[in-house]
Amino acid sequence: MPNSHTKFNHRGSQEAGRRELVSRSLQSAQYCLEDQDFGTAYAHYLLVLNLAPELKTSVREAFQFTLFKWAEELDSLARVQDLFNCYEQALELYPNDEVICNSMGEHLFRMGFRDEAAGYFHKAVKLNPGFADAKENFYRVANWLVERWHFIMLNDTRRNLTYLKAVENAVSSGCKSVLDIGTGMGILSMFAKKAGAPSVYACELSKTMYELACDVVTANHMEKEIRLLHLKSLDIEIPMHIPERVSLVVTETVDAGLFGEGIVESLIHAWENLLLQPK
Repeated sequence: MPNSHTKFNHRGSQEAGRRELVSRSLQSAQYCLEDQDFGTAYAHYLLVLNLAPELKTSVREAFQFTLFKWAEELDSLARVQDLFNCYEQALELYPNDEVICNSMGEHLFRMGFRDEAAGYFHKAVKLNPGFADAKENFYRVANWLVERWHFIMLNDTRRNLTYLKAVENAVSSGCKSVLDIGTGMGILSMFAKKAGAPSVYACELSKTMYELACDVVTANHMEKEIRLLHLKSLDIEIPMHIPERVSLVVTETVDAGLFGEGIVESLIHAWENLLLQPK
């Protein structure tokens, strides 16, 4: 059997080999960058970061530069899946890197994936609230995704007071659990909570609106009192998503799109399954 001295020498040899490979890969990455061979440089940096995660901080800027240059090439070659694969690899290595998140969002936005782009911009702003580029990008994509009527609606004081009074009346008359469908910014959910409803749930299909609702609810210190779901109302299941049938459903999803053939009946049937049945 090998003695402890032999094992120590073997481990020492492995460590020396690792350091040598890391050093050579770093040198090769630099040579490739000088030759503008960004794809090979990116591969070398991936190897370095997987072999020596302790170098993440020191090579971060060089890795970012290489990633972005390689992504530009992949984009120009319409190698979309390879581009996204590179960003997924990068975010596995640097999950809390606001610059990489923002860059990923920019690619998604240019390709027309606006809701997904908003998610990455939002994450970048969360990671670094002072990151001006990410904030500008997030507000820009939000303007694409949030309909103008929504801002008008939020500033309609008379309308909002009418909704508040209706919700207060429903809660005071015995509705103790509330589901807000298509919550938007979360205003009806907050009305229900302020009116005294013990249990308030809200769902929102748009990822951007869902994240905005999370921010608004948190800013109003209700994040522990309102359960927000990034779901379509038709997909809500009891007890998987909410623990109970609710006594009140509130929604502002009624527009011209609601009156398509069969849509009204489908929604009513689905929502009935979420409501308490009268005794």
